Amino acid sequence: MNDSQNTLGALIRAVADFPKPGVTFRDITPLLADAGGFARCIDALAEPWQGSGVQAVCGIESRGFIFGAALAQKLHAGFVPVRKPGKLPPPLVAVEYELEYGRDQLQVRSDALKPGERTLLVDDVLATGGTLAAARELVERLDAVLVGASVLIELDALRGRERWLGDTPVHALLHY
Repeated sequence: MNDSQNTLGALIRAVADFPKPGVTFRDITPLLADAGGFARCIDALAEPWQGSGVQAVCGIESRGFIFGAALAQKLHAGFVPVRKPGKLPPPLVAVEYELEYGRDQLQVRSDALKPGERTLLVDDVLATGGTLAAARELVERLDAVLVGASVLIELDALRGRERWLGDTPVHALLHY
C-alpha cells in the first residue's frame, strides 16, 4: 500500500460483527466526512481513467452514487444512476442477479446511455461481484462501451473479481 492508500485506509473504520456476527463492516463515513480525504479519494479513483474518453459514469445504488457523481464531475462526464427496483420512471432496462440468499435487480432508464458511449462503473465495495457484474450487463444491453470499473474497496477473500469477465480493467483503491 502506498502513502496515499494508507492515508485513505486510515479514514475507513472497521466495525466487527456488523451487520451480523462474523462480518467486519468497512465504514466509509469517516472518509466522506473528511473533505481532504474525500478529495484525495476521488482523485485516486479518477487517475486510471484520465484521458480515456469516459463519457458517462454509472454509479451503483447507493454508495456508488456518492463516488460516481463526484467522479463524473472530475472526469467531465455525465452521471447515470443504477438503481434498485421501483426508483426510476419507465422505460427501463433491468438485470436480475443472485445474492447470497436470494435475487435482486438493477435498473437504468433505457435512454440512460447511448450506443457506443464510453462508460465507467463505480461502486464503493467489490465483494462477491454480483452487483458489479449485473451493472456491466446493463451497460452492455444498452450497447455502450464499458471502459472499466472503479471501487473504493475490494474484499479480496470474497473473490468478486472472478465474476468480472474478460480483460476490462477493475481499479480498486484499497484491498482488505
